Amino acid sequence: MSNQLNFAIIGCGRISKKHIEGIIHNYQEALLTAVSDIVPDKMQQAVNYYSNYLRKSVFDITKNQLKKYQDYQELLNDERVKVVTIATESGYHPQLAIDALNAGKHVIVEKPMALSTGDADRMIELAEKKKLKLAVCHQNRFNPTIQKLRRALDNGRFGCLLYGVASVRWNRNDDYYKMDDWHGTLALDGGILMNQCIHNIDLLQWMLGDVARVYAETDTFLRKIETEDVGLAVVRFNNGSIGLIEGTVCIYPRNLEETFSIFGEKGTVRVSGIAMNQIIDWKFADIEPVEEEKIKTTNYEVETIYGYGHNLLFKDFIRAVKEDRKPLVDGEEGKKAVELILGIYKSARLRQPVQFPLGAYSTTSGVNRNEKN
Repeated sequence: MSNQLNFAIIGCGRISKKHIEGIIHNYQEALLTAVSDIVPDKMQQAVNYYSNYLRKSVFDITKNQLKKYQDYQELLNDERVKVVTIATESGYHPQLAIDALNAGKHVIVEKPMALSTGDADRMIELAEKKKLKLAVCHQNRFNPTIQKLRRALDNGRFGCLLYGVASVRWNRNDDYYKMDDWHGTLALDGGILMNQCIHNIDLLQWMLGDVARVYAETDTFLRKIETEDVGLAVVRFNNGSIGLIEGTVCIYPRNLEETFSIFGEKGTVRVSGIAMNQIIDWKFADIEPVEEEKIKTTNYEVETIYGYGHNLLFKDFIRAVKEDRKPLVDGEEGKKAVELILGIYKSARLRQPVQFPLGAYSTTSGVNRNEKN
């Protein structure tokens, strides 16, 4: 189709499947034309997943020549490619995004967009300079449950905002960290708050606004990793509200829950489920008699923790390119969660509150690798 944008994926690991689905679900305006990974088998698995998924969809591509590039620089030289999505290890995101932007490609990058504020700023500035679109995969913002919560907030139904809670109580055992050489490292993973908990933290700052200061404690209790396996933080926002962040991968014996809550003068909402797909409390002073019962129709079933938000995020990105507007989760929005988490790490390492804006900081700043956090 002449109005389709040609996409390419760099990094063909587990999360790349959600990028493939995001492209296929927007088949009228998107087409996957190339993939890249340093491991040939992973590229072939991505190609196979794409082909098998197409057979189940309403759209059958018979003439699409899907190219495989072991060297991503060769992919960036492919003139067919207009949009590059990045799904590699976190520490590689900034350089890949910068290379893609310099090659004239629009970019969608997995969370976290970077592991330092400096790298995030460079990505944002380059996208603006090149007049290209940059988006970050915080797909939970697009969930129907979260969109409904955001509308209630925008409509002032909570009254005075009191506080919000982002809680991730999961289990990632030693076998998980032994699967590869990057999970649990400061340089490529960043930490459990940066990797596992960032979506919930993104929702907290998206709902409550700009951060004024943060105080945090982190530690490495059980897992044999460079980063924290437990992190707790208290955040004060500029609007006066407070945020509580709780993240761990040490829950016994398996994942317990991920919960996001907002409490206000006239409202209480709690969202949970494996992908923030269930509203478990919806109470407002101005609530209609049937509203709380109707809210159950907002809940939806998902198969994995990733949910289906990528499909809507990709749709928004395509429209942003064609309408020449900012994506809902652009580089500036993606940086906010990164900066908050880096502020948590800085506070934990200094053992004192940290004021915002944070300034230059990274997951490896001020770290003595011979000591616990």
